[in-house]
Amino acid sequence: MSKMDTKIDLNEGGPAVPESTKWRLDKSNSTILMNEQNVSHRKIIRRWNRLSRLQRSIVYALVVIGATLLILLYLSKVSKDDVNKKSRSALVQEPLKNVSLVIEPVADASVPKKTVVDIESNERPIFTGPKNARQYAVVQSFKHAWRGYKEHAWGHDNLKPVTGMAAEWFSLGLTIVDSLDTAYVMGLTEEFEEGRQWVKNELVFTKNKDVNFFEVTIRVLGGLLSCHHFTQDEMFLNKATDLGDRLMAAFSSPSGIPYSDVNLGARTAHAPEWSHYSTTAEVTTVQLEFRELSRASNNPAFEDAAAAVSEKIHHLPKKHGLVPIFINPNSGHFLPHATITLGARGDSYYEYLLKQWLQTGKTINYLLDDYLTAIEGVRQFLAKRSSPSKLLFIGELSAGSEAFNPKMDHLTCFLPGTLALGHANGLPDWHMTMAEELMYTCYLTYAAHPTFLAPEITHFNLASTTEDMYTKTADAHTLLRPEFVESLWYMYQLTGNTTYQEWGWQIFQGFEKYAKVPFGYTSLANVKSEKPVQRDMMESFFLSETLKYLYLLFSDDRYVIDLNKYVINSEAHPLPIHKN
Repeated sequence: MSKMDTKIDLNEGGPAVPESTKWRLDKSNSTILMNEQNVSHRKIIRRWNRLSRLQRSIVYALVVIGATLLILLYLSKVSKDDVNKKSRSALVQEPLKNVSLVIEPVADASVPKKTVVDIESNERPIFTGPKNARQYAVVQSFKHAWRGYKEHAWGHDNLKPVTGMAAEWFSLGLTIVDSLDTAYVMGLTEEFEEGRQWVKNELVFTKNKDVNFFEVTIRVLGGLLSCHHFTQDEMFLNKATDLGDRLMAAFSSPSGIPYSDVNLGARTAHAPEWSHYSTTAEVTTVQLEFRELSRASNNPAFEDAAAAVSEKIHHLPKKHGLVPIFINPNSGHFLPHATITLGARGDSYYEYLLKQWLQTGKTINYLLDDYLTAIEGVRQFLAKRSSPSKLLFIGELSAGSEAFNPKMDHLTCFLPGTLALGHANGLPDWHMTMAEELMYTCYLTYAAHPTFLAPEITHFNLASTTEDMYTKTADAHTLLRPEFVESLWYMYQLTGNTTYQEWGWQIFQGFEKYAKVPFGYTSLANVKSEKPVQRDMMESFFLSETLKYLYLLFSDDRYVIDLNKYVINSEAHPLPIHKN
């Protein structure tokens, strides 16, 4: 059995407890001992009788106090042992190396075997700031990035942290709106109030400018809705409703499948200039936000339009639940033989199937059915093992031929967290086994490089070689993406395994050593170099997602944002779970 096939025995205990030593006494020795004990007892009684009443009362009081303390200590120990026992049952105590993937089908997989209680409540989490050194370090990183952005790019979409210049994309102050709930979660009241005032006084959607429907929905609409939920400040809801009204133009296509581009000021929409097609992931990754906007504003139109897209795609033919990455908003059909991937343009379709089901209190069965079918399709067509170490990875089916391509985008590292979330809500056990194996593979894409940062794309060897994976120069850049630390947080919250915290800390140190610059954090051109070229861009998702997930990962309280009560959108904005 090779090293990679070794299974971790979760039931291994400590060393065997030695047997008690036994003594044998002959009859004469027993008699002597009994006589000596009788004499001692008579002496104790005589001394007790000589004590005064006060002295006896003091002794009685000391005995009662001592007995009470012993009882309290015993009860405390029993309670603590019970908690530890429950925690240990969920832990994988060793680093997650090479757990074999179980491929057997699960009987009646559509029926959850266990449940997590869905809670719809007006109670909101209380965020009190960092509680330990690692959380404090992440907060300092956020403050450093926020300060650089404020000084050099305030009100613009992005900061170029090397040159200290601003970068524009949609002219919506993306970095502010996208990262505002991160400041709130971290307890940064000053930074949050600065951003809130900008949103209140400066954020407008009347400019005659095209924006990407998907990106603005997950970053801006999602950010506004999270801030509204956490603070109950109607200003955020008013802004979100105005934006949602304007984004509704995207659904004006003949099929109802959204166009990719929206002019917010003109309230018009169209296909991208380079294609007649929309991206499948983009049109199926707006439903959480539009549904929450409907619930918060009491206007069902938002939810109806977005939910209709999921229903239409539900009825389209697929390859065992797997979808091509392009869809025509005019005809409502997929581009035939387009690439099938869990990376760019495909990833969040699968994520939002599960999360919509959870958001609606597990009441929309076709979403669960589509998710289960898709994950089975991933296992059958996309999951492969590398050579020589048999690392599990998720490849893709190439455009045109649908031949298997052994490449995995960093974006695909969202999947372990999603699989674990599904398993926690009753889905088959092999989902969790797959999640654990993929986590280890994703971790190695970081650990394999001197920067301890992962490239945008990793390629895997299927034939016998000395290396399981390699990185092409064109794919070696990093945007400081959040997908792996996102999965680390899910796995940590759902299992309690502190190995995931350690992996996250190693990655955070890589950010600090190689990506930190005087004005913020920069993307890098080559993670394989110990002196990587700085690309001079700080994406809004670094503050919104990457640092937020790291902060939550390092929390002493695993349930700061409880996954029984919240579903997290694709840009790390928490939205409440509803009962229906």
